[in-house]
Amino acid sequence: MKPPGHNIPDHVAAFGRTLRRMGLPVGSQQVLDGVIAVSLVDLGCRDDFREALATVFVVCRSDREVFDLAFDAFWSSQTEGTGFPGLPTPPATKLLARVQRALGMQAKDGQMRPQGHRHTEATLTYSTIEALRDKDFAAMTEPELKAAAGMLRQWACGVESMQVRRMRMARGGRKLHLSSTLRRSLQQGAEVFTFGTQERKIRPRPMVVLCDISGSMDRYCRMLLHFMHTITQGFQRVEGFAFGTRLTRITRCLRERDADAAVGCIAREVQDWGGGTRTGDALREFNVVWLRRVLRSSGIVMIISDGIDRGDPVKLGVEMARLRRSCHRLIWLSPLLGYSEYQPLTRGMRAALPHVSDFLPVHSLNALADLSVALRGLGRLRVPQHSRMFGVPTATD
Repeated sequence: MKPPGHNIPDHVAAFGRTLRRMGLPVGSQQVLDGVIAVSLVDLGCRDDFREALATVFVVCRSDREVFDLAFDAFWSSQTEGTGFPGLPTPPATKLLARVQRALGMQAKDGQMRPQGHRHTEATLTYSTIEALRDKDFAAMTEPELKAAAGMLRQWACGVESMQVRRMRMARGGRKLHLSSTLRRSLQQGAEVFTFGTQERKIRPRPMVVLCDISGSMDRYCRMLLHFMHTITQGFQRVEGFAFGTRLTRITRCLRERDADAAVGCIAREVQDWGGGTRTGDALREFNVVWLRRVLRSSGIVMIISDGIDRGDPVKLGVEMARLRRSCHRLIWLSPLLGYSEYQPLTRGMRAALPHVSDFLPVHSLNALADLSVALRGLGRLRVPQHSRMFGVPTATD
């Protein structure tokens, strides 16, 4: 292997950004450690160079396959020109799609070509739409993501209703409405012929949505923010927050009429997009600063995260317990539930799951559609099924 140019730190930093776009939890500290690691090995030995970077950037065993695929693609382009010679055929389509989006390339006839030279067929047939609805967001190309976002904008989302204390006039109500009864009697010569009745008003439950925008969620964030925008447009009692290493309120951005403008506003407001995750710290800030301001005990809280967390799991468990006591239902939405082999074995997820009412997937359009249906009938929803399968006690047990 030839040395990758003269400015090795820049190349390592660019490789770290590529891995972060592919969903690996890579932050600035890992990049600095990567620069130090490669300085301790022979740059002329490809295997030593690969393993030095792998010791820094690979956190769990499942990330190694993604790392190797990205390494072959990225460092081939850095050392052998602008092409991608010798790129191995990936064993999974989802991994190939992640590499394509991270490097801005498209596979065709075994070669990698720049996106600027591709031709996209914009027509979506019925079979294409059906296939798109069940496709994982991580495996979608850019045109497919735009088409999926367009489909989301056409949805009408609703939330389970509840009775409030305020009353309204209604025929067949179970309570007497005294003022209307007296008014009618005066109109009829002080004779009471009909009684006015009233019933409690019905309103949708208020909702708070907290979305993880860390590096490991990067390939899902944009579509899930579009989903949050769709909920907000159809239902005004929604508060939105984004969290990574800090908590940012994004409710004002979600009020934008245009979904792309809303996502652009969120990108400008959020300062820690694509960084690490400290869910416990973010929830503590929410519980201390925002809980009593935006949430009632009748409200619904949805946390959208893959559960890959660098914070203290004990703090996460404490803050989840406090949040669960303060709301009607606490729902955790994870895109990783779309993988049949997924197990919530991280310390953060094991600390959070005992306090979760429902544990649901959000990896595809069909999963989001199922979630929309479930939100309309939370009283009938009994879905810590995934949690029970994993042997983790939940808030409903």
